[in-house]
Amino acid sequence: MTAPEATAAAGLTAEVTGQEMVSAAVTVLFVPGDRPERFAKAAGSGADVVIIDLEDAVAAADKPLALASTVDALARGGVRALVRVNPVDSPTFSAEVAALLALTGLQHHGLLGLVVPKAEEPAALAGLGASLPADLALVPLVESALGLINALALAQVPGVTRLAFGAIDFSLDVNANSGDRFLDHARSGLVLASRAAGIAAPLDTPSTEIRNEDTVAASARLARDFGFGGKLCIHPAQIAAVTTAFLPTESEIEWARLVIGAEGGAAQVDGQMIDRPVTERARRILQQVRGGANG
Repeated sequence: MTAPEATAAAGLTAEVTGQEMVSAAVTVLFVPGDRPERFAKAAGSGADVVIIDLEDAVAAADKPLALASTVDALARGGVRALVRVNPVDSPTFSAEVAALLALTGLQHHGLLGLVVPKAEEPAALAGLGASLPADLALVPLVESALGLINALALAQVPGVTRLAFGAIDFSLDVNANSGDRFLDHARSGLVLASRAAGIAAPLDTPSTEIRNEDTVAASARLARDFGFGGKLCIHPAQIAAVTTAFLPTESEIEWARLVIGAEGGAAQVDGQMIDRPVTERARRILQQVRGGANG
């Protein structure tokens, strides 16, 4: 069962809103906006949410065609997706937002919300958030030092659903190595900002490795351990590894059962003191297991 399906099964309406889908998503897959023949394949890939990309994946000359293809697909309602527009200060931003928001006047459109790249200024994001219907998601993509410094303010903008991390552009901005372990501070900052703002845990940057599942899984586990709630994906081949990495391992499940079994009895499990934070973590692990079993 995917995250949106689990959300719907919990008693929500069958037509889960963009806010709900994006808040619950673990795997979020990019597809280029100028490749409409791939939209349906992306939607059927098993990813929790699809992002149709009008920014980095599309050459400047092809952006008008990509926007037209995206609007057409979402207007027909056969595909539900987020759309990554171009940056707020780009020459195409206003036209993209206007065309996409026009979809909300249709009864069965497929727009889930907007992803805003190079997000840095809360005021600019607030203006966009105020124009979105309440059921659509707004996801700032933090890709710079200024974006990271302003992460809490970005997360607190009304309408923001969750933050996402773009490590490649961030590393370029701060002149750092783009390897996972050189980005610890940025990852921690986004997790803390999201938690303090009371929104869903952020989405981690995509792994640049496509075919090596072990590398993808290791990057996803790292993100999970930092407190991220999911991960962006750039290829369908990454989805299974990311999904598995965000589930509890067998050893974690066994530990959680021991902790819950010892609650109120033994003071320790495997040399660890059993107090409220420990038992709460154990309960969360077992809740994840039960949620997966329901699928």
